[in-house]
Amino acid sequence: MSINIEVARTQMVNQQVRAWDVLDPAVLAVLSAVPREQFVPPHYRNLAFADTAIPLRGNQVMLTPQVEGRLLQALAIRGTDRVLEIGAGCGFLTACLARLCAKVTSLEILPELADDARRNLRAISTWNAEVHTADAFSYRPDEPWDVIAVTGSLPVPDQRFQRWLADGGRLFVVTGEDPLMQARLITRQGADCWDTMTLFETSLPALLNAPVPVRFRF
Repeated sequence: MSINIEVARTQMVNQQVRAWDVLDPAVLAVLSAVPREQFVPPHYRNLAFADTAIPLRGNQVMLTPQVEGRLLQALAIRGTDRVLEIGAGCGFLTACLARLCAKVTSLEILPELADDARRNLRAISTWNAEVHTADAFSYRPDEPWDVIAVTGSLPVPDQRFQRWLADGGRLFVVTGEDPLMQARLITRQGADCWDTMTLFETSLPALLNAPVPVRFRF
């Protein structure tokens, strides 16, 4: 691996991720260790460490390093946690989650992206992550999850994801429409009690098949 790649990776972590107040040593270590360049489509590889949402197949995008860092830090993942990811994309965030937890299950609606993610995860020997080709809006969990990371936005709030959490479980989700989307951390505190913390403003493509606001015509 060339020194230029390592320099670019270090600059990404120090100048982009840290600058967004991501200071958790475990998160910074993971973003430094997972080879992001191996997950980027070949024709965008020169942008692997850039502050940009890299295009993926199916008109999807790879999250920026800043958003990935804030997401991982907010979820405060423990080594015993079981994690559900909604939207595997290319698998980079899946790999980062896998290094912090016991097991990751990722749902990816697009078969071509699910295949890409599986291939990328195998290439770096990530064995505690599995990618299912599935629509999150048709999914029914068998048991609660400790952590849920939603990598696309929800134009309107949807409580199904927070109801899939175990007691004490954490959900990262972005809600709203451009130009007003907010990233939130939702923590389950009991049977019908959740705490919500607004983290930052951002803009992400909506999850495929996500409900949209009703538009009134006059």
